[in-house]
Amino acid sequence: MPDDLNGLARNGVLRVAINTGNRALVQQDGDTLGGVSPALARRLAEEIGAHMQPMIYDGAGKVFADADRDKWDVGFMAIDAMRAEKIAFTDPYIVIEATYAVRAPSAFHHIEDVDSVGVHILTAAGSAYDMYLTKSLEHATLERFGTPPESFAAFKAGRCDAVAGVRASLDAFFDGDPDVRILPGALTSVRQAMVLPDRDDPRVAALNDFVQRAMTSGFVDAAKAG
Repeated sequence: MPDDLNGLARNGVLRVAINTGNRALVQQDGDTLGGVSPALARRLAEEIGAHMQPMIYDGAGKVFADADRDKWDVGFMAIDAMRAEKIAFTDPYIVIEATYAVRAPSAFHHIEDVDSVGVHILTAAGSAYDMYLTKSLEHATLERFGTPPESFAAFKAGRCDAVAGVRASLDAFFDGDPDVRILPGALTSVRQAMVLPDRDDPRVAALNDFVQRAMTSGFVDAAKAG
């Protein structure tokens, strides 16, 4: 089955969409990429004998927008039914939590408190939690702005009453900020998968086999821990 994936690389180069906006999956230090997603990308490139070329994005919405523009060959994205109309997903290799950051003096102490009349929630445009909130909010008003780091910065500057994000990304951005609290619990659990830019690409079965082998061998757990 690995042979089925050889055609993903062109001239020995595998272009991999890497979303640095998700700190639970990617940690960037200058030109160095750490985390489970880059680790899987390097493992896949090595397995098919290709050079891994990171295509850096700062938000999942931008990765999705480029799916039909021949910008990347394989990527990482949260599983979503709307996205599945355009791209092909493997089974999830990790499940991560999204939650809210709120202002320290606010009356919000639980996830459920935030969905209230008059409350404005900020979210990164096109993110998995944006899609979840679009479907699930009953009372609060949702506002979309930029990438995850841009939405966090806008919240820090005073916009909206809460900002949604992946817990690890919120923790990293607001670390040590006495004016912000990260709410406990999970707004939603986000299932992260590897993806191909064409929903009808039959090679997704071989890519799923790659993901399963990486999980059962302990590679994914080791990459998360590292």
